Amino acid sequence: MSLEHSKARAIADLAEGTILAVVEIAASPERLFRALTSPEVVEWWGQAGIYRTTDWTGDLRVGGRWRSSGVGADGVEFAVEGEFVEVDPPRRLSYTWQPSWSPGKTTTVHFRFDPIEGGTRLTLRHDGFSAPESCETHSHGWPRILDWLSAHAGVRPTGAPSHFLIRLLPPRPTFMQTMTTAEREVMRDHGRYWEQLLGEGTAVAFGPVGDPKGGWGIGIVEVDDPGRLNGLIANDPAQRSGMGFAYEVLPILRAIVRSR
Repeated sequence: MSLEHSKARAIADLAEGTILAVVEIAASPERLFRALTSPEVVEWWGQAGIYRTTDWTGDLRVGGRWRSSGVGADGVEFAVEGEFVEVDPPRRLSYTWQPSWSPGKTTTVHFRFDPIEGGTRLTLRHDGFSAPESCETHSHGWPRILDWLSAHAGVRPTGAPSHFLIRLLPPRPTFMQTMTTAEREVMRDHGRYWEQLLGEGTAVAFGPVGDPKGGWGIGIVEVDDPGRLNGLIANDPAQRSGMGFAYEVLPILRAIVRSR
């Protein structure tokens, strides 16, 4: 989502080193608090072509530590970590913010969850910036993050499940014939991951396709919430390996599924 169409708004006071952002989300404060303070962060914090979060851990108490790590679009790994300084579910949450790309620089992020008709008004304040350029950069990033949260946690109209065809494209056309030992191990982990999706009912079918132009993998998934797809792909061992795999996701416009 482009910032021009963002639901969230942010302003930055560069002289004071403070960012203020707000968004209204059709979800309860409890739902949003959980999405921000659990490994569920991996499911929504990031987007293909920008960066993706691959891991989140946290000890949710005042003085407890948290850490989030991921991979940028350029393949460079990053991490952000800090300490919880206020934990008052589902009304307030604050933690320090220490990004790996600015070592030694610590700021503080504050969230306030106010119930409103139809959902929650989420207000964010990020303060403690000493460098105006860092403050300005973060002020552009927070609306995007709040939009990802809104898309993930916001209530959607109920309806029939959505089906998607997912292609896993290997790093080279001859991949099936020339897999290295490390790549073969990643493929084993990838298969176990999709077996788990099959067992829980998310995957309808999956497997390798013998294309004469170069083999690739296929999966068909059924999801009630299309927002789950980002997390599903981000958690795939093939995607997390950094070995050059790529995903294509295509909606099935009208799926006719065999009844069991």
